[in-house]
Amino acid sequence: MMAGSSRRVALIAGATGQDGAYLAEFLLSKGYTVHGIKRRSSSFNTERIDHLIHDPHEEGVSFHLHYGDVTDATNIIRIVQETQPHEIYNLAAQSHVQVSFETPEYTANADGLGTLRLLESIRILSLEKKTRFYQASTSELFGKAQEIPQRETTPFYPRSPYAAAKLYAYWITVNYREAYGMHASNGILFNHESPVRGETFVTRKITRAVASIECGLQKKLFLGNLDAMRDWGHARDFVEGMWLVLQEDGPDDYVLATGEAHSVREFAEKAFAHIGRTIVWHGSGVEEKGIDKSTGEVLIEVDPRYFRPTEVDFLLGDSSKARAKLGWRHKTSFDELVSDMVKADKAVIQAERERRNRHD
Repeated sequence: MMAGSSRRVALIAGATGQDGAYLAEFLLSKGYTVHGIKRRSSSFNTERIDHLIHDPHEEGVSFHLHYGDVTDATNIIRIVQETQPHEIYNLAAQSHVQVSFETPEYTANADGLGTLRLLESIRILSLEKKTRFYQASTSELFGKAQEIPQRETTPFYPRSPYAAAKLYAYWITVNYREAYGMHASNGILFNHESPVRGETFVTRKITRAVASIECGLQKKLFLGNLDAMRDWGHARDFVEGMWLVLQEDGPDDYVLATGEAHSVREFAEKAFAHIGRTIVWHGSGVEEKGIDKSTGEVLIEVDPRYFRPTEVDFLLGDSSKARAKLGWRHKTSFDELVSDMVKADKAVIQAERERRNRHD
């Protein structure tokens, strides 16, 4: 293990995302100086990290944001040169699988070549011995799973432009490690969620809809493949695993997962149970409906628009290597994750309703 120091410097690409926010918080608690890269936008998109941002004129500020984009090589090289990080975490990506079918070229550029640009910045600036690199790989690499559960040696079979771009990123990380002796590692993370997950991701879509239905602001929830099975954990647990990967003496690739699979159907059932509603299912295929057992009200319907052109049916991870080598294991149960998300969304929706009522 690498000896810790109160002033290690980390650079997070994708600092405004779910994982970036939790990782920044975690690293700051470890005494790091943290630099985050955020894309320029006409509206503020720092909501997840607002509590970490301080006026740069204050003394002792440990969190700094830089405008940047992994699709812009000169910008990335400049930021790496200015910050001189001991650790780079590449969490930047167009990370929505369904959207990657709509924007395949941009996804390839950001998710595939973006990784190359960061690795090249380390090489060009001769930081191979100083800077350790973490690549956010994904269980979507396994796609049409060749074995269950999936581990580091399971063959990849990507089933989306997102997964195909991430496949390039995975292998270019391995290549730079082997070609230039870099401490460059892949974390193959299975699904990890939280109350700050993007609202278009199925888990957050479910918990937000449940909260909205509870507050009378929404009638029903529309979903795609109810039977897709995923290994869902809490993002807070997983960012600790990212950090542990870079504390090892040597680079390597690790699966991080809970080792439990649950269906979208089960996630929805548990979320509704948290507001006292029991879902029973009627019909099949696109005609299937989730009905409130006590009132007969239709709360869930299937919308074929949410089906993927190529579906990933079953992802279940085996993180025994990470447990043995890193001492990592998830702490938050599936039930606790769903509960945490529903509770947070109820508070968010309630606050939104109060704001709306003030303007009526």
